[in-house]
Amino acid sequence: MNIHEVPFEEILEESVRVHGHLCAGQVLGVRMALLGLRLIGIKDPRGTDRKKFLVFVEIDRCATDAIQSVTGASLGKRSLKFYDYGIMAATFLNLETGQAFRVIAREEARQLADRYFPEISDRYRRQLEAYRVMPEEELFEIQEVTVEVSEFDLPGRPKRRVQCEACRIYVQDGRDIEKEGRILCRPCAEGGYFRLKGSPKRPPKAAE
Repeated sequence: MNIHEVPFEEILEESVRVHGHLCAGQVLGVRMALLGLRLIGIKDPRGTDRKKFLVFVEIDRCATDAIQSVTGASLGKRSLKFYDYGIMAATFLNLETGQAFRVIAREEARQLADRYFPEISDRYRRQLEAYRVMPEEELFEIQEVTVEVSEFDLPGRPKRRVQCEACRIYVQDGRDIEKEGRILCRPCAEGGYFRLKGSPKRPPKAAE
């Protein structure tokens, strides 16, 4: 199935079903995903092309659910990578050609949206409707980029699995750290987002 031949509203409807509600971020995410897939030459992301690409998302907001819905990429399949930059952007990488594009939502699109449906009094609703019809060049900035992907980040079986010498928990996919001659998991080496109950409190770390 060529996703670029499927009616936009049908794709959006499925995204809304996955996400739980319709919002401007869903519309933006669906359009971002369709654009990104088109730029790297992916037509059937859930079928014949499903192993040919990776998606890197930079924010944990509504648009990311839409991107996942459209592309079929997911953390569990290792085809979706999350970098917590707080930026409404995603990069689409064709693993066969190495071609990659970063698609960034333009901040000025919020103001430009007001031109399209001035009769709608609610600004949030205006944005939602405008994002459906605005030209891609008004919604997005496109950067052609290079993405270096480690063998440990590719889909497939783990290429490395070692035991932390401190907590004895196993670490996969090269996420272990060597520190002072010991192989450690990241929580033991750097401190994690959690602490064992009863242990001293530490200042919280920013999400990575």
